Amino acid sequence: MKLTLERLSADLAERLRPVYLVSGDEPLRVGEALDAIRAAARARGFAERQVFFIERHGAIWDEVQQAAQARSLFAARRSVEIRLPSGKPGANGATTLRRLAQVAGEELLVLIVTGQLERDAAGAPWVQEVLDRGAWVAIWPLERARLPQWLRARFAAAGLGASEAAVTLLTERSEGNLLAARQEIDKLALLLPAGARVELADVVAGSSDNARFDVFQLADAVRAGEGARALRILESLRAEGTELVLVLWALLRELRGRVPPHARLGLLRLLRRAARADRMTKGLLSGEPWDEVAVLAAELSGGPGLPLVPPAPPAPPARP
Repeated sequence: MKLTLERLSADLAERLRPVYLVSGDEPLRVGEALDAIRAAARARGFAERQVFFIERHGAIWDEVQQAAQARSLFAARRSVEIRLPSGKPGANGATTLRRLAQVAGEELLVLIVTGQLERDAAGAPWVQEVLDRGAWVAIWPLERARLPQWLRARFAAAGLGASEAAVTLLTERSEGNLLAARQEIDKLALLLPAGARVELADVVAGSSDNARFDVFQLADAVRAGEGARALRILESLRAEGTELVLVLWALLRELRGRVPPHARLGLLRLLRRAARADRMTKGLLSGEPWDEVAVLAAELSGGPGLPLVPPAPPAPPARP
C-alpha cells in the first residue's frame, strides 16, 4: 500500500510491514521516515541491521541476496537496508528486489531507500511487489504554501511559540531547505526559555538565508507575478552556480508555452531580450547576461518594461 509521511507513524503503531520503500529528494523528511521505521523495528526485536549502498555502476546484488538468505548468529530478527539513489536497479537488481520483497517477513525486514522515482520506475514490477507485501512511503517536496504551517508545528514541538513575522521571515530564509529550518528552530530552542515566543528579531539575529531553489520555482514565481521573489530566486541560482542556459530555458518556456496575461503585449520585446541574454552568454554581445536575465524575469513577472538599449559589439581580437 501507499503511505504518506503523516500516516506512517499511526501505521507503524499498528503493525510493522515486512518491506518498505521510502522514496524522495527531501533529506529531512526522508530521514524522519527512515528513523520512524527503524525505531519500530528495534522495538519489535530487529536488533541487527545491514546496509548496502548501490551505485549506478557498482551494484553488489549477489551480496545483498546472500545477506538476506544468511542466518544471523547474533539476532533472530534483522533488517537489510538498500540505498539506491537512482531508483534504477537494472535487470539483476530488479529481480533481487522482487525476491527480497517476497522473502521478507517475521525474521527479515527489507527497507529500500531511493530518490524520487520517475513515472516509469514507479510502475516497475519490483515496486508493485513492495506495494503488495508492504508499503511505499513517497516523500514529496513541501509546497511553499504549506511551509508556514510546517514551521509552526516545528516550533510547537520544540516548546516554542512564534509570531507571524518570525514565521514569515524563516519561511523566506529556509524555502527548499527544511533541514536548515529545523536546525534554526533547534538553535532557538537552546537559546530561549521553554514556552518563549520567537519574535522577528530572534530570527534576524540567529538565522541566515538558507533557501534553495531550482529553475522551476523561478518559473512558478514569474507565472504568479511575484517579481521580488523571482529576483531573489534568480540571485540564489546564480550564487549556487546554476548554468545560465538552464535559467533562460525555464523563462523561454514560460514565454512560449504559457505567456502570462501581463506579458502578452510585450512578447516580441521580451523574446528579443531573451535573445540578447543568450548572445551575451555566448560572447557575441558585450554586457552582463545575468543582469539581462534579471530584467527579463522582472518584466515577465509584471514589472515595468525597460527599453532595449543596443549594447556595444565585442571588441575585435587584436592583430598579431
